[in-house]
Amino acid sequence: MSNLDKSILIKKYFEEKRFVDSTIQSFNSFIEKGLQEVIEENKEAEPTIIPHNIEKFKIRFGRITVGKPEITEADGSKRAIYPMEARLRKISYHAPIYLEVSTYINDVQRENFVAEIGKIPIMLKSKFCNLDGLSHEDLVKRGEDATDPGGYFIINGTERVIVNVEDLSANNFVVELTGTHKDLTGRFFAAKGSYKIPHLFERKKDGIYYMTFTRVKLMPAVIVLKALGLVKDEDIMKAISTEKNYEEIILNLFEFVDIKTQDDAIDYIARRIGAGQSKEIRMERTKEILDRYLLPNLSVESDERILKAHNICKMLKKYIDVANGVRPRDDKDHYMNKRIRLSGDLLLDLFRTNFKVLVGDILYNFQRIIKRGKLPSIRVIIRDKLLTSRLYSSMATGEWVGGRQGISQRMDRSNFLAMVSHLQRVVSPLSSSQENFEARALHCTHLGRLCPIETPEGTNIGLRKNLAMLCSLSQNTEEKEVLDKIQGLGLK
Repeated sequence: MSNLDKSILIKKYFEEKRFVDSTIQSFNSFIEKGLQEVIEENKEAEPTIIPHNIEKFKIRFGRITVGKPEITEADGSKRAIYPMEARLRKISYHAPIYLEVSTYINDVQRENFVAEIGKIPIMLKSKFCNLDGLSHEDLVKRGEDATDPGGYFIINGTERVIVNVEDLSANNFVVELTGTHKDLTGRFFAAKGSYKIPHLFERKKDGIYYMTFTRVKLMPAVIVLKALGLVKDEDIMKAISTEKNYEEIILNLFEFVDIKTQDDAIDYIARRIGAGQSKEIRMERTKEILDRYLLPNLSVESDERILKAHNICKMLKKYIDVANGVRPRDDKDHYMNKRIRLSGDLLLDLFRTNFKVLVGDILYNFQRIIKRGKLPSIRVIIRDKLLTSRLYSSMATGEWVGGRQGISQRMDRSNFLAMVSHLQRVVSPLSSSQENFEARALHCTHLGRLCPIETPEGTNIGLRKNLAMLCSLSQNTEEKEVLDKIQGLGLK
């Protein structure tokens, strides 16, 4: 291929795609699907204090929509706003969020309305931006640079970027050597919605396999399997493997042979984690822990316990295989075991946390007015400033949920290349004051994904990276789509 052909190919590529296409797609997906997912997770709210003459009171949240960026002038009039005006007037480029709210008294609908619950920053050049679809001439008329790729926000007149965060992939079982003694441990981050729960597998010197998750510390894996309904020793052996070379499991089964039923196993866990009170209460609390905090990515319902047990058996098999040298240890720095969290994912975390705060605030205000002997309309007690101010606080300071800092940064406008570089930045959550040699080193899986040269000198070397120029990131695909695809390829 000649140099002329290459230049035509690259020109064609950038006519159709932008450097920040993945970021913009992620933001679009967050607005179109992510917001509604959060509403589905918090579909209903029930106040604890209700009037004496009412048996049941429920607040239900329905469809959520986002408008186009607009400005409310001092006289109360509203009109569309473009980014250049936001920059010059030192205001934010944001759009209103509308939510359908309905209240039910004794399962009979009392009121149903659409309320504005706050304002959300809009990414430039996304589907919801007023610049979307404008021609070169129209962009120039609006005072914009026609070659500007977008992919950033305007907060109080300042251009801010949400940097991409590199993280270990969730719902992926990794077996590696950890600690000063280089002990073999299996790690699994179970993530679903607002849950992100670490699970730990390890084998002690007594030959027993232990599991740790939330309040359940160092619990024998066999006990957890029996508590989930896999009671028979034969069933546990078959679930782990039908091969003969798993004798170490027999030692684990023999150790807890006196625990014959599921209830015995649940009571054993309850006594170990110190869930006091009477037997019935501690059994209920332990069942709730097993349902909600053990592998919540599979289910939080009690009817899926056997599925969880089979998944734990698969993890145990992998752990034993790695310990016996049958399978290689996982490489934490391999990009297969990592995910890049784009602006859409990070804003979803922020919105999820702050929407829960808003629901709590609505319930608090409702109950406060009930105590005065009145039954208020929910429309009056929704404080739209609460959600807006909390979102803007994080966007302006860079302090994110989970204590992360520097997620939102002021965009580097020193020149065009510096701006493109900043929009493509990927940061690691690891501390720059620690050595972490392996994490800083260039890995062969970075090829074509991350730039091998662009990383700062000094303490941040290898922890602050940049995406390769032609790198595009795949968005979260639906599990059903993936299953249909691989079943079409011949998966039985």
